[in-house]
Amino acid sequence: MDPTGNPISPLEQALHAARALVLADLASGEVAAADVVSMVEDSVVQRRWWVEQWPAGAEYVAGLVAQDVQDAILERHGRWPLCPVCGSGDPHALDVEPELGPDPHWVCHKAGVKVASVGSLGSAAGGTPSS
Repeated sequence: MDPTGNPISPLEQALHAARALVLADLASGEVAAADVVSMVEDSVVQRRWWVEQWPAGAEYVAGLVAQDVQDAILERHGRWPLCPVCGSGDPHALDVEPELGPDPHWVCHKAGVKVASVGSLGSAAGGTPSS
């Protein structure tokens, strides 16, 4: 329910869930500074319009918000999230897969593993083979 006692629409539920998942990943890497949180909010605003136009895409919102924030952080701060799996070589960022699909994961293409679901980076240790 929203503060007025009305039920929250599935669209708003998907947007709130996407925000929470991405904020959890940011907090796990200690990058949830105010400017980065603003990037999440900007993405949610933009994706609200997108999902209003295509309600069937609600299940894709978490991955899209994660990608939006990743791109915004790259422009201002550098790569995020850095791969926790590869211990040697140049530091590299994880990618979100599927690019447009449900159940988004952070994936290391270099090692070929799924590292964590979006929202679960804090519990990522070694990753599992990518399919």
